[in-house]
Amino acid sequence: MRGRLSRRTAGALIGGTLLALTAGPLPGAAAAHREAVARADGAGSLVMVLDSSGSMADDDGSGRTRMEAARAAVATVVDTLPDGHPTGLRVYGADRASGCSDTRLVRPVQPLDRDAMKRAVDGVRPKGDTPMGLSLQKAAQDLPEPADGALGRRTVLLISDGEDNCGTPQPCEVARQLGEDGIDLRIDTIGFQVRGKARQQLECVAEAGHGSYYDAPDAKALARQLQRASQLSAGGYRLRGESVEGGASASDAPGLAPGQYTDTIGPGETRWYAPRLDAKSAADLAVTAVPQPGVPVALADGLELKLTTEEKAGGTGGVTCETSQKIFGQNEGAMVLTTAVSRIPSPDGGQFCDPAGRYLLSVHRTSDSGSDRARWPLELRYAAERPLAKGTVPAESATEYGEAGKDAVSPMGDPKDVEGGTGFNDARALGKGVWRDRLLPAQTRWYKVRVGWGQQLRYAVDFGNEPTLEADSTEMSFVDTAAYSPGRRPVSGGGEFTDRTMYLGKPAAVDSGTVPVAWTNRWETAGHVVPVRSAGDYYIAVSLGPDAARFAENPAIGVLLRVDVVGDELAGPQHDAPVLAKSDTAARADSTGAGGAGWTGTATAAAAGGAVVLAAGTGFAVCAAMRRRRAAAKETGTRGGA
Repeated sequence: MRGRLSRRTAGALIGGTLLALTAGPLPGAAAAHREAVARADGAGSLVMVLDSSGSMADDDGSGRTRMEAARAAVATVVDTLPDGHPTGLRVYGADRASGCSDTRLVRPVQPLDRDAMKRAVDGVRPKGDTPMGLSLQKAAQDLPEPADGALGRRTVLLISDGEDNCGTPQPCEVARQLGEDGIDLRIDTIGFQVRGKARQQLECVAEAGHGSYYDAPDAKALARQLQRASQLSAGGYRLRGESVEGGASASDAPGLAPGQYTDTIGPGETRWYAPRLDAKSAADLAVTAVPQPGVPVALADGLELKLTTEEKAGGTGGVTCETSQKIFGQNEGAMVLTTAVSRIPSPDGGQFCDPAGRYLLSVHRTSDSGSDRARWPLELRYAAERPLAKGTVPAESATEYGEAGKDAVSPMGDPKDVEGGTGFNDARALGKGVWRDRLLPAQTRWYKVRVGWGQQLRYAVDFGNEPTLEADSTEMSFVDTAAYSPGRRPVSGGGEFTDRTMYLGKPAAVDSGTVPVAWTNRWETAGHVVPVRSAGDYYIAVSLGPDAARFAENPAIGVLLRVDVVGDELAGPQHDAPVLAKSDTAARADSTGAGGAGWTGTATAAAAGGAVVLAAGTGFAVCAAMRRRRAAAKETGTRGGA
């Protein structure tokens, strides 16, 4: 049976959709081992640094020592980390009654062995001093270098019940130096029953190390916060692409062919690239910024993209083809951010941005003075979509939501458990149905749904009741969703849906969807219509705000996704295309698989799975005629169908 999706009435937050360091090389066998670990798992690595100083032998208020509580928390964490995730353990203050060089790697960073990690932490006994700064230096060296220049995520997770008592090196200064050395190192800190100067020091270390501070006033909170920090590190966005260095100016811009690339960008910086476009293909240029989750950002921080023609000899300025901007729209903390620009040839080929040639893409990072100062990884994707075969008459554009609008019905029934991907590259493939997942504070989960010609994506995300730490808590956060086209262009809700709302641990819901997929949507003007011009994988991102960590009692928050694909799939983008047989539709849905980013080569077909073959050709005279017919229809007050 199916139930109605009610119109969402929860208050929306500030507008804008959230759409997600190197240590020196080590000699000999140790360096070879670390390189092998990095190659085994490009997602990153984690080393926990456990305070084993004398104060950890104190009672934690429950009859156990603080060290006993820490052992139990670490055991819980290793049971919840992904299989094989490179994980190590370093301790300080465990070997001598006093001494500021007392730090030791008790379990090297290597693919996770849960039993060995538990045995290692069980053998730790609290004894001595608190050489926190030295331990942070050593921990950064424990982590393997990403292989072949890859952008991974290396995390130091410090658990301490007090401040450094050795003085040199100063922990906050060590964290600052490590944070300035590269882009992939993150230092998170957990303060176990700390206050005053001890807490201030741990907060300083986290901020300087581009990480987060988690407060743990008791053993339950320690286990909860340790799970959040470690799983957020292990579940970071999986970047893919060829390394490229954007130019500091237009004259330095490196050329781009269709493909996927990685780069980095600093606060206030602009990076330049030079994609080469042909005269016939549509081009999508999408950029995803991947800051460390939860680091400080301001409301208006974000990305600005501009695609222009190249400046002509003699000083003739370039023409702007399209601009886009995506801001966080909240100041709880950074999350993955995606926006895109497109060049779509006009029907008659007579516009400034139609000719083939070298174009310029500028990517600017807007950053407030109080925001995170780390360089952020970028993932750039340039996809070229070839035109219809010569003589193909495309169907009219489809600009209305119809039965998939705000009052649509959604699938009901028993949910199936899934785990969303970390980003576009490993988004979890879903079909129609009800799906259940869990989100950490500051986390975004990613899914993809195949939508064919003439079909619409429609989905809702429900967050249920969750226990909170205080019944009368005034803390609040937000939940958010965003949809993206096969070219990774954001698909707005056109005012129909609620894509962000407040979250306080009580039921909340967000939803979104698309108009029907039609090839000629590319020439419409509405932002919610233009991107819906290609059949293939449409992406769903679901996010939970960082401040949920302040009040949610459970480490992760449960969510339900109700996914529907509305309408019959057509055999292609052409006018009067027949409806596909159900067996063909099912086969094509199965062919999408569970992995991959949806980009399959130097030019992406507009029909994933082979629904229609798009070959090079002209066909634009026919398209111009279609455009003129649409204009005439609008003048008479009618609207073209799909």
